Amino acid sequence: MASNTLVSRRGTGRRGGGTRESDLGRQRTLISPAQLGRPRGKVLYWIIFAAVIAAFTIAFLGPLYWMVSGGLKTTQEVVQSPPTAFPTSIHTENYSQAWNVMDLSRLLFNTLYYAFGALAFQLIFDVAAAYSLSKLRPVFGKVILGMMLATLMIPATVLVVPQYLTVLDVPIFERNLLNSPWAIWLPSVTNAFNIFLLKRFFDSIPRELLDAAAIDGASPLRTLRSVVLPISRPILGVVSIFAVVGVWKDFLWPMLTLPDPSKQTLNVGIYSLASGVPENVLIAALTIASVPTLLIFLLFQRNIMSGLTAGGLKG
Repeated sequence: MASNTLVSRRGTGRRGGGTRESDLGRQRTLISPAQLGRPRGKVLYWIIFAAVIAAFTIAFLGPLYWMVSGGLKTTQEVVQSPPTAFPTSIHTENYSQAWNVMDLSRLLFNTLYYAFGALAFQLIFDVAAAYSLSKLRPVFGKVILGMMLATLMIPATVLVVPQYLTVLDVPIFERNLLNSPWAIWLPSVTNAFNIFLLKRFFDSIPRELLDAAAIDGASPLRTLRSVVLPISRPILGVVSIFAVVGVWKDFLWPMLTLPDPSKQTLNVGIYSLASGVPENVLIAALTIASVPTLLIFLLFQRNIMSGLTAGGLKG
């Protein structure tokens, strides 16, 4: 009798545990499965879902379509009110005219030169700083990291004047860096956000790998080059994309430090040559300037997401 009672209690406990596990595994949603199973609830769900997707698509892709279609219109059609949703006649020659009149090939080369130069310096110095803060554990390392992250709270426009005075007359060296690529490269090196991303990823690397490399006689620099960097490709890809896009989209700083028209970036050059250029040709030039960054995002969007989430979980 006692054994039967004990078995029944155990069985009840199991059933109760299974019920609790099923309750925990059940997902909470705005619409219950019973309501979603009804024809009316299912139709209402898909209507709302389609409306939300359409609204976000128009909000994000609408400006891009307006820019691309504006480069295919005539000048009169671009400036008329109300505007037309579709070009009455397609004029692809606007893009070739924008490429030739605004000398976009030279501006594109300058921008690529500045962007990949900034990328090289960021990969060298930011990786070294993040690795030292994560694995070498220097004295006052947490204080240094906190001060770096505190700079993220400062608006970028506040730093424009002191940075400009610095490149105008570099302390100690007494050099004027205006109209030189160093005016773009040096301020982009100290990127606290990229250092934070790299440090978070390096923190997730098991210490046993570094200890094994040290036992084999590898120096900290050799360990970084042969062990850490090969497994850090996702986060290095994210930092590379951020570095290139950051220089590509910047406007204020290149306009201040690169007054020479032959050394200007794509954004500043288009702005400088905008006067006297028809509106449709100007829109076509802006479309061409936007293509590289859009291609970078479409090609590497998976790398961006995997790199941002890498190192977030351990175990």
